[in-house]
Amino acid sequence: MAALYDESMNALSFVTPLLIQYLPIINFFLGFLFTGLTLAFLMRIVLTWYPQVDQSKGLWLIATIPTEPFLQITRKVIAPIGGVDITPVIWVGLISLARELLVGQQGILSLLLLKV
Repeated sequence: MAALYDESMNALSFVTPLLIQYLPIINFFLGFLFTGLTLAFLMRIVLTWYPQVDQSKGLWLIATIPTEPFLQITRKVIAPIGGVDITPVIWVGLISLARELLVGQQGILSLLLLKV
């Protein structure tokens, strides 16, 4: 009967040397991307309090352009509650979860960086 776990194999043997070389760069850019998206969605949350603001003009485009594709998909599934669009809040939660799972202190990429 074959063993389910081979103790002689390194747990990180699936990580190629090329990936190990670029792991710090990937970790940095993913963290930067998640932070930027979180800030953009937080701006969208604040903008929901001011419906008279035209989001297609001025500096609001910085928050509108990267977030609108995500929000359009989510709005098809989740309708506004009491006239309030809660989809930016949902995305802030999802992005925060992804950031913690990947590049947080106990994230997968952070732990891989410590092992290598």
